[in-house]
Amino acid sequence: QYMSGFGNEHVSEDPRCPGALPEGQNNPQVCPYSLYAEQLSGSAFTCPRPTNKRSWLYRILPSVCHKPFKPLEDSHLTHDWDEVDPDPNQLRWKPFEIPKAPQNKLDFVSGLHTLCGAGEPRGRNGIAVHVFVCNTSMLDRCLYNSDGDFLIVPQQGKLLITTEFGKMLVEPNEICVIQQGMRFSVEVFGETRGYILEVYGAHFELPDLGPIGANGLANPRDFLVPVAWYEDRQVPGGYTVISKYQGKLFAAQQDFSPFNVVAWHGNYTPYKYHLEKFMVINSVAFDHADPSIFTVLTAKSTRPGVAIADFVIFPPRWGVANNTFRPPYYHRNCMSEFMGLIKGHYEAKEEGFQPGGASLHSMMTPHGPDADCFEKASKAKLEPERVAEGTMAFMFESSLSLAVTKWGLQTSNRLDKNYYKCWEPLKSHFNP
Repeated sequence: QYMSGFGNEHVSEDPRCPGALPEGQNNPQVCPYSLYAEQLSGSAFTCPRPTNKRSWLYRILPSVCHKPFKPLEDSHLTHDWDEVDPDPNQLRWKPFEIPKAPQNKLDFVSGLHTLCGAGEPRGRNGIAVHVFVCNTSMLDRCLYNSDGDFLIVPQQGKLLITTEFGKMLVEPNEICVIQQGMRFSVEVFGETRGYILEVYGAHFELPDLGPIGANGLANPRDFLVPVAWYEDRQVPGGYTVISKYQGKLFAAQQDFSPFNVVAWHGNYTPYKYHLEKFMVINSVAFDHADPSIFTVLTAKSTRPGVAIADFVIFPPRWGVANNTFRPPYYHRNCMSEFMGLIKGHYEAKEEGFQPGGASLHSMMTPHGPDADCFEKASKAKLEPERVAEGTMAFMFESSLSLAVTKWGLQTSNRLDKNYYKCWEPLKSHFNP
Protein backbone atom coordinates (compact mmCIF):
# COMPACT_ATOMS: atom_id res chain seq x y z
CA GLN A 1 0.00 0.00 0.00
CA TYR A 2 1.12 3.53 -0.75
CA MET A 3 0.35 7.18 -0.28
CA SER A 4 0.74 9.50 -3.27
CA GLY A 5 2.45 12.83 -3.79
CA PHE A 6 6.01 14.06 -4.31
CA GLY A 7 7.54 15.75 -1.25
CA ASN A 8 4.25 15.80 0.64
CA GLU A 9 3.90 15.98 4.42
CA HIS A 10 2.74 12.41 4.95
CA VAL A 11 1.36 10.84 8.12
CA SER A 12 1.26 7.06 8.61
CA GLU A 13 0.84 4.55 11.41
CA ASP A 14 0.65 0.77 11.37
CA PRO A 15 -3.05 -0.16 11.80
CA ARG A 16 -2.05 -2.68 14.45
CA CYS A 17 -1.27 0.27 16.74
CA PRO A 18 -3.94 2.96 16.27
CA GLY A 19 -3.04 6.27 17.85
CA ALA A 20 0.71 5.59 17.73
CA LEU A 21 1.40 9.11 16.41
CA PRO A 22 1.60 11.70 19.20
CA GLU A 23 -1.15 14.31 19.11
CA GLY A 24 -0.07 17.90 18.53
CA GLN A 25 3.67 17.49 19.17
CA ASN A 26 6.71 15.56 17.95
CA ASN A 27 8.48 14.58 21.14
CA PRO A 28 6.20 14.00 24.17
CA GLN A 29 7.63 12.98 27.51
CA VAL A 30 6.19 9.51 26.96
CA CYS A 31 5.17 8.48 23.45
CA PRO A 32 2.06 6.35 22.81
CA TYR A 33 2.76 2.62 23.28
CA SER A 34 5.98 3.69 25.08
CA LEU A 35 7.75 4.14 21.73
CA TYR A 36 10.92 6.14 21.18
CA ALA A 37 10.77 9.34 19.11
CA GLU A 38 13.60 9.79 16.60
CA GLN A 39 14.05 12.50 13.96
CA LEU A 40 15.69 11.76 10.61
CA SER A 41 16.99 15.00 9.06
CA GLY A 42 17.52 15.22 5.32
CA SER A 43 18.57 18.87 5.29
CA ALA A 44 20.16 21.46 7.51
CA PHE A 45 17.79 22.66 10.24
CA THR A 46 17.95 26.20 8.85
CA CYS A 47 17.19 25.41 5.18
CA PRO A 48 14.38 27.50 3.66
CA ARG A 49 11.01 25.85 4.20
CA PRO A 50 10.62 24.62 0.57
CA THR A 51 13.87 22.63 0.87
CA ASN A 52 13.62 21.62 4.53
CA LYS A 53 13.37 17.83 4.83
CA ARG A 54 12.79 15.79 7.96
CA SER A 55 10.64 12.98 9.29
CA TRP A 56 9.79 11.84 12.82
CA LEU A 57 9.90 8.08 13.45
CA TYR A 58 8.24 6.38 16.42
CA ARG A 59 10.04 3.13 17.03
CA ILE A 60 10.30 0.25 19.47
CA LEU A 61 14.03 0.85 20.00
CA PRO A 62 16.09 3.78 18.68
CA SER A 63 18.57 3.17 15.91
CA VAL A 64 21.48 4.08 18.20
CA CYS A 65 21.35 0.62 19.84
CA HIS A 66 24.13 -1.16 17.98
CA LYS A 67 27.72 -2.30 18.46
CA PRO A 68 30.56 -0.23 16.92
CA PHE A 69 30.96 -0.17 13.15
CA LYS A 70 33.84 -2.11 11.62
CA PRO A 71 35.10 -2.04 8.02
CA LEU A 72 33.35 -4.45 5.67
CA GLU A 73 35.84 -5.96 3.26
CA ASP A 74 35.29 -7.27 -0.28
CA SER A 75 33.26 -4.28 -1.43
CA HIS A 76 33.25 -3.32 -5.10
CA LEU A 77 32.27 0.28 -4.31
CA THR A 78 34.76 3.08 -4.79
CA HIS A 79 35.09 6.81 -5.28
CA ASP A 80 38.75 6.57 -6.31
CA TRP A 81 38.46 8.06 -9.77
CA ASP A 82 42.22 7.92 -10.36
CA GLU A 83 42.78 4.15 -10.17
CA VAL A 84 43.08 4.01 -13.99
CA ASP A 85 43.91 6.68 -16.58
CA PRO A 86 41.02 8.71 -18.04
CA ASP A 87 39.44 7.39 -21.24
CA PRO A 88 37.65 9.95 -23.48
CA ASN A 89 36.43 7.35 -25.98
CA GLN A 90 32.83 6.41 -26.61
CA LEU A 91 32.28 3.47 -24.26
CA ARG A 92 29.68 0.75 -24.41
CA TRP A 93 29.18 -2.25 -22.14
CA LYS A 94 27.53 -5.56 -22.96
CA PRO A 95 24.89 -6.67 -20.45
CA PHE A 96 26.46 -7.10 -17.04
CA GLU A 97 26.59 -10.76 -16.02
CA ILE A 98 24.50 -12.04 -13.12
CA PRO A 99 26.26 -14.88 -11.27
CA LYS A 100 24.42 -18.18 -10.97
CA ALA A 101 23.22 -18.69 -7.39
CA PRO A 102 24.77 -22.11 -6.58
CA GLN A 103 28.18 -20.89 -7.75
CA ASN A 104 28.21 -17.45 -6.16
CA LYS A 105 25.44 -16.11 -3.95
CA LEU A 106 25.28 -12.32 -4.13
CA ASP A 107 22.72 -10.09 -2.45
CA PHE A 108 22.04 -6.45 -3.30
CA VAL A 109 24.99 -5.14 -1.24
CA SER A 110 27.60 -7.72 -2.26
CA GLY A 111 26.48 -7.31 -5.90
CA LEU A 112 27.06 -3.54 -6.03
CA HIS A 113 29.82 -2.42 -8.43
CA THR A 114 30.86 1.18 -9.13
CA LEU A 115 31.12 1.89 -12.85
CA CYS A 116 31.94 5.61 -13.03
CA GLY A 117 31.59 8.90 -11.20
CA ALA A 118 33.10 12.22 -10.14
CA GLY A 119 33.52 14.28 -7.00
CA GLU A 120 33.68 12.80 -3.55
CA PRO A 121 31.29 12.32 -0.64
CA ARG A 122 33.31 14.16 2.01
CA GLY A 123 33.01 17.41 0.09
CA ARG A 124 29.28 16.66 -0.45
CA ASN A 125 29.50 17.24 -4.18
CA GLY A 126 29.48 14.58 -6.85
CA ILE A 127 27.83 11.50 -8.23
CA ALA A 128 28.54 7.81 -8.77
CA VAL A 129 26.96 5.31 -11.15
CA HIS A 130 26.71 1.75 -9.87
CA VAL A 131 25.46 -1.52 -11.32
CA PHE A 132 23.89 -4.19 -9.12
CA VAL A 133 23.76 -7.89 -10.00
CA CYS A 134 22.32 -10.26 -7.42
CA ASN A 135 20.62 -13.61 -7.04
CA THR A 136 19.69 -13.84 -3.37
CA SER A 137 17.86 -11.72 -0.82
CA MET A 138 19.45 -9.76 2.01
CA LEU A 139 18.98 -11.86 5.16
CA ASP A 140 19.14 -10.14 8.56
CA ARG A 141 21.08 -7.24 7.15
CA CYS A 142 20.22 -3.77 5.88
CA LEU A 143 22.04 -0.89 4.23
CA TYR A 144 21.94 2.86 4.62
CA ASN A 145 23.85 5.46 2.66
CA SER A 146 25.53 8.19 4.70
CA ASP A 147 26.96 9.72 1.52
CA GLY A 148 23.88 10.56 -0.51
CA ASP A 149 20.72 9.42 -2.27
CA PHE A 150 20.28 6.23 -4.30
CA LEU A 151 18.08 6.36 -7.41
CA ILE A 152 17.53 2.68 -8.21
CA VAL A 153 16.54 1.52 -11.71
CA PRO A 154 15.75 -2.23 -11.79
CA GLN A 155 16.26 -3.78 -15.22
CA GLN A 156 15.68 -7.50 -14.60
CA GLY A 157 13.75 -8.94 -11.67
CA LYS A 158 11.60 -7.13 -9.15
CA LEU A 159 12.79 -5.77 -5.79
CA LEU A 160 10.81 -5.98 -2.57
CA ILE A 161 12.38 -3.18 -0.56
CA THR A 162 11.71 -2.98 3.16
CA THR A 163 12.46 0.43 4.65
CA GLU A 164 11.98 2.09 8.02
CA PHE A 165 8.92 3.77 6.46
CA GLY A 166 7.33 0.61 5.07
CA LYS A 167 7.61 -1.69 2.07
CA MET A 168 7.85 -0.95 -1.66
CA LEU A 169 7.64 -3.43 -4.54
CA VAL A 170 9.70 -2.03 -7.42
CA GLU A 171 9.60 -3.75 -10.82
CA PRO A 172 11.40 -3.08 -14.11
CA ASN A 173 10.02 0.11 -15.69
CA GLU A 174 9.66 1.57 -12.20
CA ILE A 175 12.28 3.47 -10.23
CA CYS A 176 12.68 4.21 -6.55
CA VAL A 177 14.70 6.69 -4.52
CA ILE A 178 16.14 5.79 -1.12
CA GLN A 179 17.31 9.07 0.37
CA GLN A 180 20.39 9.64 2.51
CA GLY A 181 20.38 7.84 5.84
CA MET A 182 17.32 5.63 5.27
CA ARG A 183 17.80 1.99 6.22
CA PHE A 184 16.56 -0.58 3.72
CA SER A 185 16.81 -4.25 2.85
CA VAL A 186 16.24 -5.81 -0.58
CA GLU A 187 14.48 -9.10 -1.26
CA VAL A 188 14.77 -10.59 -4.78
CA PHE A 189 13.02 -13.44 -6.57
CA GLY A 190 15.75 -14.81 -8.80
CA GLU A 191 18.45 -13.32 -10.99
CA THR A 192 18.23 -9.54 -10.66
CA ARG A 193 20.07 -6.63 -12.27
CA GLY A 194 19.83 -2.87 -12.43
CA TYR A 195 21.47 0.54 -12.28
CA ILE A 196 21.94 3.10 -9.50
CA LEU A 197 22.58 6.83 -9.69
CA GLU A 198 24.06 8.08 -6.42
CA VAL A 199 24.11 11.81 -5.72
CA TYR A 200 26.21 13.39 -2.98
CA GLY A 201 25.07 16.62 -1.38
CA ALA A 202 21.76 17.21 -3.15
CA HIS A 203 18.35 15.57 -3.20
CA PHE A 204 16.32 14.72 -6.28
CA GLU A 205 13.45 17.03 -7.12
CA LEU A 206 11.00 17.53 -9.94
CA PRO A 207 12.35 19.80 -12.69
CA ASP A 208 10.83 23.24 -13.15
CA LEU A 209 8.35 23.31 -16.04
CA GLY A 210 8.79 26.87 -17.32
CA PRO A 211 6.74 27.51 -20.49
CA ILE A 212 5.32 23.95 -20.36
CA GLY A 213 3.04 25.26 -17.63
CA ALA A 214 1.52 23.62 -14.59
CA ASN A 215 1.19 20.06 -15.93
CA GLY A 216 3.41 17.61 -17.73
CA LEU A 217 6.45 15.34 -17.48
CA ALA A 218 6.37 13.42 -14.18
CA ASN A 219 3.30 14.52 -12.23
CA PRO A 220 3.68 14.81 -8.44
CA ARG A 221 0.64 12.67 -7.65
CA ASP A 222 2.17 9.64 -9.42
CA PHE A 223 5.00 9.31 -6.90
CA LEU A 224 4.21 6.72 -4.24
CA VAL A 225 5.39 6.57 -0.61
CA PRO A 226 5.13 3.41 1.55
CA VAL A 227 2.81 3.19 4.55
CA ALA A 228 4.07 2.39 8.04
CA TRP A 229 4.82 -1.25 8.77
CA TYR A 230 6.83 -2.62 11.67
CA GLU A 231 8.27 -5.87 12.93
CA ASP A 232 9.07 -6.40 16.60
CA ARG A 233 11.65 -9.09 15.95
CA GLN A 234 14.60 -10.13 18.06
CA VAL A 235 17.62 -11.48 16.17
CA PRO A 236 19.77 -13.36 18.71
CA GLY A 237 22.25 -14.35 16.00
CA GLY A 238 22.86 -10.72 15.18
CA TYR A 239 21.35 -8.29 12.69
CA THR A 240 23.93 -6.52 10.49
CA VAL A 241 23.49 -2.82 9.78
CA ILE A 242 25.72 -1.69 6.89
CA SER A 243 26.66 1.95 6.44
CA LYS A 244 28.08 3.38 3.24
CA TYR A 245 30.28 6.09 4.71
CA GLN A 246 32.83 8.18 2.79
CA GLY A 247 32.66 5.70 -0.06
CA LYS A 248 33.37 2.58 1.99
CA LEU A 249 31.16 0.01 3.71
CA PHE A 250 31.08 -0.53 7.47
CA ALA A 251 29.04 -3.09 9.42
CA ALA A 252 27.60 -2.99 12.94
CA GLN A 253 25.74 -5.69 14.86
CA GLN A 254 22.52 -5.39 16.81
CA ASP A 255 20.09 -7.97 18.19
CA PHE A 256 16.82 -6.65 16.74
CA SER A 257 15.29 -5.72 13.39
CA PRO A 258 15.78 -2.04 12.40
CA PHE A 259 12.34 -2.05 10.76
CA ASN A 260 10.62 -1.39 14.07
CA VAL A 261 8.98 1.95 13.19
CA VAL A 262 5.33 1.78 14.28
CA ALA A 263 4.39 5.25 13.00
CA TRP A 264 5.98 8.22 11.27
CA HIS A 265 5.23 11.62 9.83
CA GLY A 266 7.21 14.05 7.68
CA ASN A 267 8.31 14.93 4.17
CA TYR A 268 11.60 12.99 4.05
CA THR A 269 10.69 9.53 2.75
CA PRO A 270 11.60 6.87 0.22
CA TYR A 271 9.41 6.86 -2.87
CA LYS A 272 8.81 5.08 -6.17
CA TYR A 273 7.50 6.04 -9.63
CA HIS A 274 6.29 4.10 -12.68
CA LEU A 275 7.89 5.36 -15.88
CA GLU A 276 4.73 4.69 -17.92
CA LYS A 277 3.08 7.55 -15.98
CA PHE A 278 5.40 10.09 -17.66
CA MET A 279 3.56 12.69 -19.76
CA VAL A 280 5.74 13.04 -22.84
CA ILE A 281 6.26 16.46 -24.44
CA ASN A 282 7.57 16.48 -28.01
CA SER A 283 7.95 18.53 -31.19
CA VAL A 284 4.82 18.61 -33.36
CA ALA A 285 6.17 20.79 -36.18
CA PHE A 286 9.85 20.37 -37.09
CA ASP A 287 13.28 19.76 -35.57
CA HIS A 288 13.99 18.42 -32.10
CA ALA A 289 13.26 19.81 -28.69
CA ASP A 290 16.25 19.24 -26.44
CA PRO A 291 16.16 15.92 -24.51
CA SER A 292 15.76 17.89 -21.28
CA ILE A 293 12.01 17.61 -22.01
CA PHE A 294 12.33 13.97 -20.93
CA THR A 295 13.68 14.77 -17.44
CA VAL A 296 11.95 12.82 -14.66
CA LEU A 297 14.04 13.99 -11.69
CA THR A 298 16.90 16.43 -11.24
CA ALA A 299 19.51 17.04 -8.58
CA LYS A 300 20.43 20.70 -8.90
CA SER A 301 23.87 22.21 -8.48
CA THR A 302 24.53 25.64 -7.03
CA ARG A 303 24.61 27.08 -10.57
CA PRO A 304 21.12 28.01 -11.83
CA GLY A 305 19.97 25.73 -14.62
CA VAL A 306 22.87 23.29 -14.24
CA ALA A 307 22.29 19.88 -12.66
CA ILE A 308 24.71 17.69 -10.77
CA ALA A 309 22.62 14.94 -12.32
CA ASP A 310 19.39 14.54 -14.29
CA PHE A 311 17.45 11.31 -14.67
CA VAL A 312 16.06 11.31 -18.22
CA ILE A 313 13.96 8.67 -20.02
CA PHE A 314 13.14 7.99 -23.68
CA PRO A 315 9.64 6.51 -23.52
CA PRO A 316 7.28 5.36 -26.28
CA ARG A 317 5.82 8.40 -28.09
CA TRP A 318 4.66 9.72 -31.44
CA GLY A 319 7.12 11.15 -33.96
CA VAL A 320 5.44 13.63 -36.30
CA ALA A 321 8.07 16.28 -37.12
CA ASN A 322 8.07 17.44 -40.75
CA ASN A 323 11.21 17.65 -42.90
CA THR A 324 13.23 16.42 -39.91
CA PHE A 325 15.86 13.76 -39.27
CA ARG A 326 13.92 12.16 -36.45
CA PRO A 327 16.42 10.04 -34.48
CA PRO A 328 18.77 11.81 -32.03
CA TYR A 329 21.15 14.05 -33.95
CA TYR A 330 24.96 13.95 -33.91
CA HIS A 331 26.10 15.73 -30.82
CA ARG A 332 28.96 16.94 -28.65
CA ASN A 333 27.91 17.92 -25.15
CA CYS A 334 29.35 19.88 -22.23
CA MET A 335 27.61 17.27 -20.04
CA SER A 336 28.43 13.59 -19.45
CA GLU A 337 25.83 11.12 -20.72
CA PHE A 338 25.51 7.64 -19.21
CA MET A 339 22.79 5.55 -20.83
CA GLY A 340 21.13 2.28 -19.88
CA LEU A 341 18.42 0.18 -21.46
CA ILE A 342 15.64 -1.41 -19.42
CA LYS A 343 13.89 -3.19 -22.29
CA GLY A 344 13.54 -3.20 -26.07
CA HIS A 345 15.82 -1.55 -28.65
CA TYR A 346 17.17 1.99 -28.43
CA GLU A 347 16.03 3.97 -31.47
CA ALA A 348 19.47 5.27 -32.52
CA LYS A 349 21.38 1.98 -32.10
CA GLU A 350 19.17 -1.06 -32.48
CA GLU A 351 22.14 -3.43 -32.53
CA GLY A 352 24.81 -3.66 -29.85
CA PHE A 353 23.14 -1.54 -27.17
CA GLN A 354 21.29 -4.20 -25.18
CA PRO A 355 19.05 -4.34 -22.08
CA GLY A 356 21.24 -4.64 -19.02
CA GLY A 357 24.18 -3.00 -20.79
CA ALA A 358 25.23 0.66 -20.82
CA SER A 359 27.10 3.37 -22.66
CA LEU A 360 29.05 6.46 -21.63
CA HIS A 361 29.60 9.44 -23.89
CA SER A 362 31.93 11.67 -21.96
CA MET A 363 32.17 15.42 -21.96
CA MET A 364 32.62 16.73 -25.53
CA THR A 365 33.04 13.22 -26.97
CA PRO A 366 31.00 13.07 -30.21
CA HIS A 367 28.19 10.55 -30.54
CA GLY A 368 24.99 9.94 -32.47
CA PRO A 369 23.15 7.42 -34.65
CA ASP A 370 25.05 4.50 -36.10
CA ALA A 371 25.45 4.24 -39.87
CA ASP A 372 22.47 1.95 -40.38
CA CYS A 373 20.15 4.24 -38.40
CA PHE A 374 21.36 7.29 -40.35
CA GLU A 375 20.71 5.71 -43.73
CA LYS A 376 17.23 4.45 -42.79
CA ALA A 377 16.13 7.74 -41.20
CA SER A 378 17.46 9.83 -44.10
CA LYS A 379 15.28 7.91 -46.55
CA ALA A 380 12.23 7.22 -44.39
CA LYS A 381 8.79 8.40 -45.42
CA LEU A 382 7.86 11.09 -42.88
CA GLU A 383 4.51 9.87 -41.63
CA PRO A 384 3.32 9.97 -38.02
CA GLU A 385 4.90 6.95 -36.36
CA ARG A 386 5.24 5.40 -32.95
CA VAL A 387 8.79 5.80 -31.66
CA ALA A 388 10.40 3.47 -29.13
CA GLU A 389 7.32 1.26 -28.81
CA GLY A 390 8.05 -1.53 -26.31
CA THR A 391 11.28 0.17 -25.28
CA MET A 392 12.55 2.11 -22.29
CA ALA A 393 15.99 3.67 -22.37
CA PHE A 394 17.22 6.14 -19.78
CA MET A 395 20.10 8.55 -19.24
CA PHE A 396 21.98 9.77 -16.20
CA GLU A 397 23.24 13.15 -17.39
CA SER A 398 25.72 15.14 -15.32
CA SER A 399 27.58 18.44 -15.47
CA LEU A 400 30.55 16.59 -13.92
CA SER A 401 33.25 14.91 -16.00
CA LEU A 402 32.88 11.21 -15.14
CA ALA A 403 35.82 8.87 -14.65
CA VAL A 404 35.41 5.14 -15.25
CA THR A 405 36.60 2.66 -12.61
CA LYS A 406 39.06 -0.17 -13.13
CA TRP A 407 36.13 -2.58 -12.76
CA GLY A 408 34.29 -0.80 -15.56
CA LEU A 409 37.22 -0.70 -17.96
CA GLN A 410 38.90 -4.00 -17.16
CA THR A 411 37.67 -6.31 -14.40
CA SER A 412 34.04 -6.58 -15.47
CA ASN A 413 35.17 -7.85 -18.88
CA ARG A 414 31.99 -6.39 -20.41
CA LEU A 415 33.45 -3.43 -22.33
CA ASP A 416 32.61 -3.60 -26.04
CA LYS A 417 35.96 -2.96 -27.73
CA ASN A 418 34.28 -2.67 -31.15
CA TYR A 419 31.81 0.09 -30.27
CA TYR A 420 33.58 2.69 -32.42
CA LYS A 421 33.05 0.53 -35.51
CA CYS A 422 29.31 1.30 -35.62
CA TRP A 423 30.19 4.72 -37.09
CA GLU A 424 32.90 3.57 -39.53
CA PRO A 425 30.45 2.85 -42.41
CA LEU A 426 29.31 6.49 -42.40
CA LYS A 427 30.33 7.97 -45.74
CA SER A 428 30.35 11.36 -47.36
CA HIS A 429 27.24 12.27 -49.34
CA PHE A 430 28.62 15.72 -50.17
CA ASN A 431 27.70 16.84 -53.70
CA PRO A 432 28.77 20.39 -54.56
